[in-house]
Amino acid sequence: MKPPLLTILFVLGAALSAPAASIVGHVKAEGKAGAAQDDSGGNYSSRALKFAERVDYDAMKDFVVFIDGPLTNAAGVTNSLTAEVATTKVSQQRATFSPHVLPVTVGTRVQWPNHDDIFHNVFSYSESKPFDLGLYKSDINGKKIPVPEVLFDRPGRVDVFCSIHANMNCVVLVLDNPFFSVTNEKGNYAIQNVPPGSYRLKAWHERLPPQIRQIEVPAAGEIRVDFTLGITGLPRN
Repeated sequence: MKPPLLTILFVLGAALSAPAASIVGHVKAEGKAGAAQDDSGGNYSSRALKFAERVDYDAMKDFVVFIDGPLTNAAGVTNSLTAEVATTKVSQQRATFSPHVLPVTVGTRVQWPNHDDIFHNVFSYSESKPFDLGLYKSDINGKKIPVPEVLFDRPGRVDVFCSIHANMNCVVLVLDNPFFSVTNEKGNYAIQNVPPGSYRLKAWHERLPPQIRQIEVPAAGEIRVDFTLGITGLPRN
């Protein structure tokens, strides 16, 4: 049986009024050492390779920083306090999913409105949440179509695609608790109202290995944790 909404809000309010602190910091990415020593990076001016786009690590965005795993050591705080009532959306417009990366807590419902006057198909074959919403527009022959939605009930990374348009993709990152933040345009993040305790803080990007730091959050104030993500720590074959 689901708890009443007022009970959920009361518990959430009590948790946020308890001793808490903030986690702040900056996240950036860097490429492999030595890759930029040759300005040309090889024969990119050739006809066969001139369209090979190189990764701009300085321009990377959509980093997510979050407390990893259930909050087993934070007294009085459950893991997904707002999950019973949370709904958000990923829009389809100009053949693009927006936002490209969406972190949510377990139990969140995500709506998928189509604002283009063409068909789209939203699907995922991710292990934690496979689904297929079929082909749809916002209306067919003048009749409005209900906006499809998906309940994300298991933690994990869910890669989402459109079966019609090759460049349409996004990531729903389903997390165990509500203590997360997406970096802003300058790479800064802030996670507010974190109860005191010992946690694993994780920095994530869709195309880079994540980093995890063990941190101690005080009863008040803030702590700063910066990350630099790159291709490091992987086994060499």
